Order: sequence, then C-alpha cells, then structure tokens
Amino acid sequence: MILVTGATGNIGSALLAELHTCRAGPLRGLTRDVSRAAFPAGVEAVEGDFADTASLKPALEGARSLFLVSRLGSDAQILDAARQAGVEHVVLVSSITVQTHPHLGPAGENLAVERLLKDSGMAWTILRPTQFASNAMMWAASIRDGQAVRMPYGDIGLPTIHPADIASVARVALTQPGHQGRTYALTGPEQVTARQQVASIAEVLGRDVPFAEISREEAHAQIAAVFGDEAADAVLDVTGGDVNDALLEVRDTVSQVTGSPARPFRQWAAEHAAAFR
Repeated sequence: MILVTGATGNIGSALLAELHTCRAGPLRGLTRDVSRAAFPAGVEAVEGDFADTASLKPALEGARSLFLVSRLGSDAQILDAARQAGVEHVVLVSSITVQTHPHLGPAGENLAVERLLKDSGMAWTILRPTQFASNAMMWAASIRDGQAVRMPYGDIGLPTIHPADIASVARVALTQPGHQGRTYALTGPEQVTARQQVASIAEVLGRDVPFAEISREEAHAQIAAVFGDEAADAVLDVTGGDVNDALLEVRDTVSQVTGSPARPFRQWAAEHAAAFR
C-alpha cells in the first residue's frame, strides 16, 4: 500500500495518476475533504488533516510507503505516527533552498524535517525541487482581468520545474529499487524568467499579456501583508534578490531518474491555459 498525502495538490494528484497508470499496487490518497476528491478508479480516498495527527491514523494503517510534503503540519508527529503504523519508506518533498540558501528560515525548517526523517528509522528518499511552474497561478486573476502581471526581477531566469516532474521522480522512488537513502535536487530543463513565463502564457492564450516590473520594496510590501516580513524577504531572495550558481543551475536529475526529459514551462502553461482565460 502506497499512501499519497496532499493527493489533490499539484504534485499529489499527478503522482496518484502515474502510480495508477503503472499499476503500482494498492493506492490510498489522503485529502481533507473526500467529497471533493476525484481520484482514479480503484484509489482509496481517506480523509485526514495534517493539523490533527490523530486523524491520519486510518490513512496510515496498512501503508508501507508514504509520499509526504514537508511543513504542512507537525512533521515530527506525522513521521512518528508513520513509523508506529509500520511505514517502511518515506519519499519527502523538501526544497532546493536547503542547499542553495541554507541561511534562510524556511530552508532551515526543511532541513530540520529532513533530519527528522533520516533519524526516524524508516528508509527515505528526499526530493529538493526548485521553483514550481504552478507558482504562476498567482497571476491568473490579473491575466483574466486583462491587467499586467507585476513582478520584481523580471529578467532573472530560474530553472522552474513542472510539478508533474516531481511526481514522476517520486513515482520511480516509490516503485523501483535503488532510490532509498538518496537526495535528489530537481529542476526544469531550462532557465525561464518571469517575463518569459508571462510570454508563454500569452502565447497559449493567443493574446497579449502585459508585464510590468516592480521594485523589491513594492513586492515586499505586498507579500509581507499576507505572510510577514521574514517570509517576504525569503521569497524575494530566492526569486531574484540573492541568486547564486547553485540556484540557477539546470540539473538533469529528472531525466536521469525517470528516463524522460523534464517538461518545459510552456507545457505547463498550455495544460493550464483555461485558468488564465
């Protein structure tokens, strides 16, 4: 039994679909609301909430492998519950900032979860993806309304990754030997700037989408109003304010692990064009 948490999310939903297609065996998807989950036929849907570790017990019962996204609840309690339930292998989604920006608060938190997993006694595989292509969804309302996308660092390109590529690597790690005890830094196939991302969305929509570069100060005020100053600084550092070679590096890990090339940003934009119309 493989338990996929966050099963309706960008990575989890793609992972469940891949595991179902490759007939990986019994599958279970964890979601906070079973009534809103649309899983492939034969996938068991179980309700649970990371904020209430006790609610995860039915989902963990009988599971031997676990796909887990970090920092959505008390990771120490979640991992302890998994170990007690008999889970043998955990595939954890962390962040590439653990190695590119270890001084930032969120990176330190992710590293702490990685250490908890390594100390848990369960086998582990750690995935460290870079910026998600799906982050572009934050522009959807503006684009639908015909407004400009307003972003700082418009011409700094990161090797943005399609969430389905993270899912593909997780699928291999969960179903094939040789991936336990491994840490994988994951990126897309090329650097792509915010300006280029907007241009790709415009191309698939068949209309112009304006882009307006704003200052770090303006962007900081907008982010801090929702997430606080520390989070705003961290986001802005890893999206352009404090880039380094490790963050900009395009890695071939996806193709090495899965045997298929990483998906470009334009593919993600084409697949999600409806959200921007």
